[in-house]
Amino acid sequence: MREPYSILLKPILTEKALQLQEERIYCFSVDRKANKLEVKNAVEKIFGVKVEVVKIINIAGKKRSRYRREGFTSSWKKAYVKLKEGEKALDFTVGA
Repeated sequence: MREPYSILLKPILTEKALQLQEERIYCFSVDRKANKLEVKNAVEKIFGVKVEVVKIINIAGKKRSRYRREGFTSSWKKAYVKLKEGEKALDFTVGA
């Protein structure tokens, strides 16, 4: 089993993600090889909460050009984690 801190890379704190936190849904950038079960176990172990649902989205890299060279940004994976009813809010300063 992999280390939980290698699965959850960082929290995503955009305007949309902050609105979702009111509904107990938290957004994370996760390892590209991670699956739903690994993300669920990592969140439960790191933050000490119970997870209800995990939804994962693959984000494709965008085409970028610099001078005469063209390339792509790296693809990455985003996970939406919904906590069970009655769980405490996540504190992203844990482990900092």
